[in-house]
Amino acid sequence: MPVGASGEGQQVRGVIARSKDAPVELVTIVVPDPGPGEAVVKVLACGVCHTDLHYRQGGIGNDYPYLLGHEAAGIVESVGSGVRSLAAGDYVILNWRAVCGTCRACRRGRPWYCFATFNAGQKMTLGDGTELSPALGIGAFVDKTLVAAGQCTKVDPAARPAVAGLLGCGVMAGLGAALNTGNVSRGDSVAVIGCGGVGSAAIAGARLAGAAKIIAIDIDDRKLAVARSLGATDTVNSRETDAVEAIHRLTGGFGADVAIDAVGHPETYAQAFYGRDLAGTVVLVGVPTAGMRLELPLLDVFGRGGALKSSWYGDCLPDRDFPMLIDLYLQGRLPLDAFVSEEIPIGEIETAFDKMDRGDVLRSVVIMENADRAGTRA
Repeated sequence: MPVGASGEGQQVRGVIARSKDAPVELVTIVVPDPGPGEAVVKVLACGVCHTDLHYRQGGIGNDYPYLLGHEAAGIVESVGSGVRSLAAGDYVILNWRAVCGTCRACRRGRPWYCFATFNAGQKMTLGDGTELSPALGIGAFVDKTLVAAGQCTKVDPAARPAVAGLLGCGVMAGLGAALNTGNVSRGDSVAVIGCGGVGSAAIAGARLAGAAKIIAIDIDDRKLAVARSLGATDTVNSRETDAVEAIHRLTGGFGADVAIDAVGHPETYAQAFYGRDLAGTVVLVGVPTAGMRLELPLLDVFGRGGALKSSWYGDCLPDRDFPMLIDLYLQGRLPLDAFVSEEIPIGEIETAFDKMDRGDVLRSVVIMENADRAGTRA
Protein backbone atom coordinates (compact mmCIF):
# COMPACT_ATOMS: atom_id res chain seq x y z
CA MET A 1 0.00 0.00 0.00
CA PRO A 2 1.30 3.54 -0.61
CA VAL A 3 2.67 5.35 2.40
CA GLY A 4 2.45 8.88 1.15
CA ALA A 5 0.86 11.13 -1.37
CA SER A 6 3.65 10.39 -3.79
CA GLY A 7 4.00 6.75 -2.80
CA GLU A 8 7.22 7.49 -0.94
CA GLY A 9 8.14 8.25 2.63
CA GLN A 10 10.98 8.35 5.13
CA GLN A 11 12.17 5.69 7.54
CA VAL A 12 12.90 7.06 11.00
CA ARG A 13 13.12 5.80 14.58
CA GLY A 14 10.04 5.90 16.77
CA VAL A 15 8.71 4.54 20.05
CA ILE A 16 5.51 2.51 20.05
CA ALA A 17 3.25 0.71 22.49
CA ARG A 18 2.44 -2.52 20.68
CA SER A 19 -0.11 -3.87 23.17
CA LYS A 20 -1.62 -3.11 26.56
CA ASP A 21 0.96 -2.87 29.37
CA ALA A 22 3.76 -4.16 27.10
CA PRO A 23 7.08 -2.31 27.43
CA VAL A 24 7.59 0.33 24.76
CA GLU A 25 9.68 -0.53 21.71
CA LEU A 26 12.05 1.54 19.59
CA VAL A 27 11.27 0.56 16.00
CA THR A 28 11.46 1.81 12.41
CA ILE A 29 8.57 4.05 11.40
CA VAL A 30 7.57 5.06 7.88
CA VAL A 31 6.54 8.70 7.66
CA PRO A 32 4.60 9.60 4.49
CA ASP A 33 5.39 12.68 2.46
CA PRO A 34 2.95 15.44 3.46
CA GLY A 35 -0.34 15.53 1.62
CA PRO A 36 -2.69 18.50 1.25
CA GLY A 37 -2.90 20.47 4.49
CA GLU A 38 -0.17 18.41 6.17
CA ALA A 39 3.40 18.97 7.36
CA VAL A 40 6.38 16.79 8.25
CA VAL A 41 8.16 18.07 11.35
CA LYS A 42 11.64 17.12 12.51
CA VAL A 43 11.21 16.55 16.25
CA LEU A 44 13.90 18.13 18.44
CA ALA A 45 12.53 17.38 21.91
CA CYS A 46 9.46 15.69 23.41
CA GLY A 47 8.28 15.56 27.02
CA VAL A 48 7.26 12.29 28.69
CA CYS A 49 3.66 12.90 29.77
CA HIS A 50 1.25 10.83 31.88
CA THR A 51 -1.01 10.66 28.82
CA ASP A 52 1.61 8.57 27.02
CA LEU A 53 1.68 6.17 29.95
CA HIS A 54 -2.13 5.97 29.89
CA TYR A 55 -1.96 5.01 26.20
CA ARG A 56 0.54 2.26 26.98
CA GLN A 57 -1.63 1.00 29.85
CA GLY A 58 -4.81 0.93 27.75
CA GLY A 59 -6.46 3.71 29.70
CA ILE A 60 -7.38 5.78 26.64
CA GLY A 61 -8.22 3.26 23.94
CA ASN A 62 -7.40 -0.04 22.33
CA ASP A 63 -6.18 1.13 18.91
CA TYR A 64 -2.76 -0.48 19.21
CA PRO A 65 -0.07 -0.06 18.13
CA TYR A 66 0.26 3.52 19.37
CA LEU A 67 3.02 5.87 18.31
CA LEU A 68 3.67 7.62 21.62
CA GLY A 69 4.72 11.20 22.38
CA HIS A 70 2.89 14.47 21.81
CA GLU A 71 4.50 17.23 23.94
CA ALA A 72 7.05 18.36 21.39
CA ALA A 73 8.92 21.11 19.60
CA GLY A 74 10.63 20.83 16.24
CA ILE A 75 11.35 22.30 12.84
CA VAL A 76 9.09 22.06 9.82
CA GLU A 77 10.84 20.00 7.15
CA SER A 78 8.21 20.08 4.40
CA VAL A 79 4.58 20.97 3.80
CA GLY A 80 1.87 19.66 1.52
CA SER A 81 -0.19 21.52 -1.04
CA GLY A 82 -2.46 24.28 0.17
CA VAL A 83 -0.38 25.05 3.29
CA ARG A 84 0.34 28.76 3.45
CA SER A 85 0.80 29.35 7.17
CA LEU A 86 4.02 27.31 7.39
CA ALA A 87 7.30 26.93 5.53
CA ALA A 88 10.29 24.66 5.79
CA GLY A 89 12.55 25.85 8.60
CA ASP A 90 9.80 27.23 10.84
CA TYR A 91 10.33 26.49 14.54
CA VAL A 92 7.10 25.13 16.00
CA ILE A 93 5.42 23.64 19.03
CA LEU A 94 3.07 20.80 18.18
CA ASN A 95 -0.48 21.06 19.49
CA TRP A 96 -3.45 18.72 19.56
CA ARG A 97 -6.03 21.44 19.04
CA ALA A 98 -5.96 22.30 15.36
CA VAL A 99 -9.17 24.31 15.31
CA CYS A 100 -11.54 23.83 12.40
CA GLY A 101 -12.97 27.37 12.23
CA THR A 102 -16.40 26.10 11.19
CA CYS A 103 -17.95 24.14 14.09
CA ARG A 104 -20.58 25.71 16.33
CA ALA A 105 -17.98 26.69 18.97
CA CYS A 106 -15.72 28.34 16.39
CA ARG A 107 -18.64 30.15 14.76
CA ARG A 108 -19.62 31.55 18.16
CA GLY A 109 -16.13 33.01 18.60
CA ARG A 110 -14.97 30.36 21.09
CA PRO A 111 -12.37 28.43 19.10
CA TRP A 112 -10.65 27.21 22.31
CA TYR A 113 -13.69 24.90 22.65
CA CYS A 114 -13.46 23.67 19.03
CA PHE A 115 -15.51 20.49 18.72
CA ALA A 116 -14.02 19.33 15.41
CA THR A 117 -10.25 19.57 15.74
CA PHE A 118 -8.36 17.66 13.07
CA ASN A 119 -5.21 15.63 12.53
CA ALA A 120 -3.19 14.48 9.52
CA GLY A 121 -5.25 12.49 7.04
CA GLN A 122 -2.51 9.97 6.24
CA LYS A 123 -1.21 7.35 8.63
CA MET A 124 2.33 6.69 9.71
CA THR A 125 3.11 2.97 9.62
CA LEU A 126 5.49 0.25 10.67
CA GLY A 127 7.78 -1.15 7.99
CA ASP A 128 5.28 -3.91 7.21
CA GLY A 129 2.49 -1.39 6.54
CA THR A 130 0.75 -1.71 9.93
CA GLU A 131 -0.96 1.62 10.59
CA LEU A 132 -0.07 3.45 13.79
CA SER A 133 -2.38 5.44 16.06
CA PRO A 134 -0.49 8.62 17.00
CA ALA A 135 -0.91 9.75 20.61
CA LEU A 136 -3.31 12.70 20.68
CA GLY A 137 -3.10 12.79 16.90
CA ILE A 138 0.62 13.68 16.97
CA GLY A 139 3.03 10.81 17.75
CA ALA A 140 6.28 12.62 18.60
CA PHE A 141 8.66 10.06 20.15
CA VAL A 142 10.03 9.84 16.66
CA ASP A 143 12.70 11.57 14.58
CA LYS A 144 10.07 13.05 12.28
CA THR A 145 6.30 13.10 12.45
CA LEU A 146 3.40 13.82 10.12
CA VAL A 147 0.76 16.26 11.41
CA ALA A 148 -1.93 18.58 10.14
CA ALA A 149 -0.48 22.00 9.42
CA GLY A 150 -2.82 23.49 12.02
CA GLN A 151 -1.11 21.38 14.67
CA CYS A 152 2.06 23.46 14.24
CA THR A 153 2.32 26.74 16.16
CA LYS A 154 5.24 29.00 15.30
CA VAL A 155 7.16 30.48 18.24
CA ASP A 156 10.39 32.37 18.85
CA PRO A 157 13.30 30.01 18.08
CA ALA A 158 15.29 31.51 20.96
CA ALA A 159 13.41 29.18 23.32
CA ARG A 160 15.21 25.86 23.61
CA PRO A 161 13.19 22.85 22.41
CA ALA A 162 13.20 20.97 25.74
CA VAL A 163 11.32 23.89 27.29
CA ALA A 164 9.14 25.00 24.38
CA GLY A 165 7.68 21.55 23.77
CA LEU A 166 6.20 21.38 27.28
CA LEU A 167 3.57 23.93 26.25
CA GLY A 168 2.25 21.27 23.88
CA CYS A 169 0.37 19.54 26.71
CA GLY A 170 0.92 19.37 30.47
CA VAL A 171 2.35 22.79 31.24
CA MET A 172 -0.22 24.50 29.02
CA ALA A 173 -3.00 22.50 30.70
CA GLY A 174 -1.94 23.76 34.12
CA LEU A 175 -1.23 27.34 33.11
CA GLY A 176 -4.53 27.49 31.27
CA ALA A 177 -6.48 25.99 34.16
CA ALA A 178 -5.50 29.05 36.19
CA LEU A 179 -5.32 31.75 33.52
CA ASN A 180 -8.11 30.75 31.15
CA THR A 181 -10.57 28.39 32.82
CA GLY A 182 -10.23 29.65 36.39
CA ASN A 183 -9.78 33.26 35.27
CA VAL A 184 -7.54 33.94 38.25
CA SER A 185 -7.22 37.68 38.85
CA ARG A 186 -5.01 40.00 40.88
CA GLY A 187 -5.54 39.51 44.60
CA ASP A 188 -7.35 36.17 44.32
CA SER A 189 -6.75 33.22 46.60
CA VAL A 190 -6.05 29.96 44.79
CA ALA A 191 -5.77 26.37 46.03
CA VAL A 192 -4.09 23.77 43.80
CA ILE A 193 -4.58 20.13 44.72
CA GLY A 194 -1.89 17.89 43.22
CA CYS A 195 1.54 19.34 42.49
CA GLY A 196 2.82 17.22 39.64
CA GLY A 197 3.62 18.81 36.31
CA VAL A 198 0.09 20.10 35.63
CA GLY A 199 -0.56 21.32 39.18
CA SER A 200 2.83 23.02 39.38
CA ALA A 201 2.03 24.82 36.12
CA ALA A 202 -1.28 25.95 37.60
CA ILE A 203 0.67 27.43 40.51
CA ALA A 204 2.97 29.24 38.09
CA GLY A 205 -0.09 30.49 36.20
CA ALA A 206 -1.75 31.78 39.38
CA ARG A 207 1.42 33.62 40.27
CA LEU A 208 1.62 35.10 36.77
CA ALA A 209 -1.98 36.32 37.14
CA GLY A 210 -1.18 38.10 40.40
CA ALA A 211 -2.92 35.84 42.92
CA ALA A 212 -2.29 37.04 46.48
CA LYS A 213 -2.40 33.61 48.12
CA ILE A 214 -1.52 30.35 46.40
CA ILE A 215 -1.98 27.19 48.46
CA ALA A 216 -0.27 24.04 47.18
CA ILE A 217 -1.62 20.70 48.40
CA ASP A 218 0.03 17.32 47.90
CA ILE A 219 1.13 14.24 49.83
CA ASP A 220 4.76 14.49 48.70
CA ASP A 221 6.99 17.03 50.42
CA ARG A 222 9.35 17.04 47.43
CA LYS A 223 6.58 18.29 45.18
CA LEU A 224 5.52 20.85 47.76
CA ALA A 225 9.06 22.24 47.83
CA VAL A 226 8.98 22.65 44.05
CA ALA A 227 5.55 24.25 44.29
CA ARG A 228 6.88 26.86 46.69
CA SER A 229 9.73 27.64 44.31
CA LEU A 230 7.18 28.24 41.55
CA GLY A 231 5.09 30.67 43.56
CA ALA A 232 3.08 28.86 46.23
CA THR A 233 2.73 31.06 49.31
CA ASP A 234 1.62 28.14 51.50
CA THR A 235 1.98 24.36 51.33
CA VAL A 236 -0.15 21.61 52.86
CA ASN A 237 0.76 17.93 53.12
CA SER A 238 -2.73 16.40 52.98
CA ARG A 239 -1.43 13.10 54.29
CA GLU A 240 -0.84 14.89 57.58
CA THR A 241 -3.40 17.71 57.55
CA ASP A 242 -7.01 17.88 56.37
CA ALA A 243 -6.84 19.78 53.08
CA VAL A 244 -10.23 21.52 53.36
CA GLU A 245 -9.60 22.68 56.91
CA ALA A 246 -6.16 23.96 55.92
CA ILE A 247 -7.51 25.93 52.94
CA HIS A 248 -10.15 27.60 55.13
CA ARG A 249 -7.63 28.36 57.87
CA LEU A 250 -5.25 29.96 55.37
CA THR A 251 -7.99 32.11 53.79
CA GLY A 252 -9.48 33.63 56.94
CA GLY A 253 -12.11 30.92 57.22
CA PHE A 254 -13.66 31.63 53.82
CA GLY A 255 -12.08 29.24 51.32
CA ALA A 256 -10.24 29.88 48.06
CA ASP A 257 -11.63 32.00 45.25
CA VAL A 258 -10.43 29.36 42.79
CA ALA A 259 -9.75 25.72 43.68
CA ILE A 260 -7.98 23.63 41.03
CA ASP A 261 -8.07 19.81 41.12
CA ALA A 262 -5.00 18.67 39.21
CA VAL A 263 -5.39 15.04 40.30
CA GLY A 264 -8.81 14.03 38.99
CA HIS A 265 -10.04 11.72 41.77
CA PRO A 266 -13.45 11.99 43.48
CA GLU A 267 -11.70 12.64 46.81
CA THR A 268 -9.60 15.50 45.50
CA TYR A 269 -12.55 16.99 43.63
CA ALA A 270 -14.54 17.02 46.87
CA GLN A 271 -11.61 18.78 48.55
CA ALA A 272 -11.68 21.44 45.84
CA PHE A 273 -15.47 21.73 46.04
CA TYR A 274 -15.56 22.27 49.79
CA GLY A 275 -12.28 24.17 49.91
CA ARG A 276 -13.51 27.06 47.76
CA ASP A 277 -15.28 30.15 49.00
CA LEU A 278 -19.00 30.71 48.49
CA ALA A 279 -19.55 31.58 44.82
CA GLY A 280 -16.00 30.44 44.12
CA THR A 281 -14.81 28.41 41.17
CA VAL A 282 -13.75 24.77 40.98
CA VAL A 283 -11.57 23.77 38.02
CA LEU A 284 -11.03 20.10 37.18
CA VAL A 285 -7.89 19.68 35.07
CA GLY A 286 -6.70 16.29 36.37
CA VAL A 287 -8.02 13.48 34.16
CA PRO A 288 -10.27 10.89 35.86
CA THR A 289 -10.46 7.25 34.81
CA ALA A 290 -13.59 5.71 33.30
CA GLY A 291 -14.77 3.96 36.46
CA MET A 292 -14.70 6.96 38.79
CA ARG A 293 -17.98 8.32 40.20
CA LEU A 294 -18.64 11.54 42.07
CA GLU A 295 -21.26 11.96 44.78
CA LEU A 296 -22.12 15.40 46.16
CA PRO A 297 -25.27 16.56 47.94
CA LEU A 298 -27.22 18.47 45.32
CA LEU A 299 -28.22 21.01 47.95
CA ASP A 300 -24.53 21.79 48.49
CA VAL A 301 -24.05 22.28 44.76
CA PHE A 302 -26.95 24.73 44.75
CA GLY A 303 -26.25 26.40 48.06
CA ARG A 304 -22.56 27.13 47.52
CA GLY A 305 -23.13 28.80 44.16
CA GLY A 306 -20.21 29.68 41.93
CA ALA A 307 -18.97 27.64 39.00
CA LEU A 308 -17.85 24.05 38.48
CA LYS A 309 -15.65 23.85 35.38
CA SER A 310 -13.61 21.31 33.47
CA SER A 311 -10.48 22.53 31.73
CA TRP A 312 -9.75 20.97 28.33
CA TYR A 313 -6.11 21.58 27.42
CA GLY A 314 -6.22 24.65 29.65
CA ASP A 315 -8.92 26.08 27.35
CA CYS A 316 -6.00 27.30 25.27
CA LEU A 317 -5.88 28.65 21.76
CA PRO A 318 -2.40 27.60 20.62
CA ASP A 319 -1.84 30.37 18.08
CA ARG A 320 -2.74 32.93 20.76
CA ASP A 321 -1.23 31.37 23.88
CA PHE A 322 1.97 29.58 22.83
CA PRO A 323 3.79 32.62 21.35
CA MET A 324 2.73 34.80 24.29
CA LEU A 325 3.92 32.30 26.90
CA ILE A 326 7.22 31.75 25.10
CA ASP A 327 7.73 35.52 25.05
CA LEU A 328 7.09 35.64 28.82
CA TYR A 329 9.60 32.82 29.28
CA LEU A 330 12.25 34.67 27.28
CA GLN A 331 11.59 37.80 29.36
CA GLY A 332 12.28 35.80 32.54
CA ARG A 333 8.69 36.03 33.75
CA LEU A 334 7.66 32.39 33.33
CA PRO A 335 10.06 29.76 34.79
CA LEU A 336 9.57 26.97 32.26
CA ASP A 337 13.08 25.61 32.85
CA ALA A 338 11.97 24.51 36.30
CA PHE A 339 9.68 21.89 34.77
CA VAL A 340 12.51 20.02 33.02
CA SER A 341 13.75 17.53 35.61
CA GLU A 342 16.02 15.66 33.21
CA GLU A 343 16.90 15.35 29.53
CA ILE A 344 17.14 11.78 28.24
CA PRO A 345 17.76 9.86 25.00
CA ILE A 346 14.90 8.18 23.20
CA GLY A 347 15.86 4.75 24.55
CA GLU A 348 15.09 5.68 28.17
CA ILE A 349 11.36 6.34 27.91
CA GLU A 350 10.36 3.21 29.84
CA THR A 351 12.61 4.26 32.72
CA ALA A 352 11.13 7.76 32.55
CA PHE A 353 7.64 6.28 32.95
CA ASP A 354 8.78 4.59 36.17
CA LYS A 355 10.25 7.84 37.51
CA MET A 356 7.07 9.71 36.66
CA ASP A 357 4.90 7.08 38.36
CA ARG A 358 7.00 7.39 41.54
CA GLY A 359 6.76 11.17 41.49
CA ASP A 360 10.52 11.58 41.07
CA VAL A 361 10.25 14.09 38.20
CA LEU A 362 8.06 16.89 36.91
CA ARG A 363 9.10 16.14 33.34
CA SER A 364 11.64 13.94 31.66
CA VAL A 365 12.29 15.34 28.19
CA VAL A 366 13.53 13.22 25.30
CA ILE A 367 16.20 15.00 23.28
CA MET A 368 16.37 13.48 19.82
CA GLU A 369 19.83 12.28 18.87
CA ASN A 370 21.27 13.83 15.72
CA ALA A 371 18.21 16.01 15.46
CA ASP A 372 19.64 17.68 12.39
CA ARG A 373 20.13 14.49 10.44
CA ALA A 374 17.87 13.71 7.48
CA GLY A 375 15.66 10.65 7.36
CA THR A 376 16.35 7.96 4.77
CA ARG A 377 13.99 7.38 1.92
CA ALA A 378 11.69 4.37 2.22
